[in-house]
Amino acid sequence: MQHIKLKNKHAINKMRIAGHHLAHILQNIEDMVKAGRTTLEIDNKIETLMRQVKLVPVCKGYGTYKHATCISVNEVIVHGVPSQEIVLKVGDFVKIDVVGSFENYCADLTRYFFVGQVDEKVRRLAAVAQSSLDKAIAIVKPGIHLSDISACIQQEVESAGFGIVRDFSGHGIGRTLHEAPEIPNFGKPGRGPVLLEGMTLAIEPMITEGSFEVEIMSDGWSAKTRDGSLAAHVEDTVVVTRDGVEILTRL
Repeated sequence: MQHIKLKNKHAINKMRIAGHHLAHILQNIEDMVKAGRTTLEIDNKIETLMRQVKLVPVCKGYGTYKHATCISVNEVIVHGVPSQEIVLKVGDFVKIDVVGSFENYCADLTRYFFVGQVDEKVRRLAAVAQSSLDKAIAIVKPGIHLSDISACIQQEVESAGFGIVRDFSGHGIGRTLHEAPEIPNFGKPGRGPVLLEGMTLAIEPMITEGSFEVEIMSDGWSAKTRDGSLAAHVEDTVVVTRDGVEILTRL
């Protein structure tokens, strides 16, 4: 049985501060996500903005990881390593994943960006990823089972004809980036732990235009679709409240 830590008001407030700062930063970075920019430039800017508001970039130093963010472009699903070699071009689909901690409590979010005009299929994939996240968050409240979240995401994504990544999951979050429980994006409802007030969760659908099979790239981190199809990733950190849910990473 996974031991899921419940957070008190003091802890939740720190996570809320971290989440709101991150949401502001990614809202304000949109002008930088343009053709001609490198993903490393964007990462450096985000790290600077984080440190200005006293957020610690948790990804930096996570294992051997050297950056504040993961920036995944097109067929890269998650964990894209920022690089001077990756120059954005018109039509690119960019996902920026960032974790910040405020006074030792973390928030985790992922937002997507379009570089100039993108194909309609990119917009549709992004919209389905977002709607699967929004619908899953909307059902969160004390008394539901954890797998109800998973089933909700799977239903929304597969009914639109897209694939659900099996190799990575959402997760609990708090003093550390990854806590129990693991939150897959697929599964049958009515299973796993029952949600309680004070649980904090990072819910993150990862979906593909084609097959859900994943391949790790030569940098040892970036995970892309094996068939080269487009991938989308969105994420918010939430807390289960007495009568529902609060999204800690939205303004």
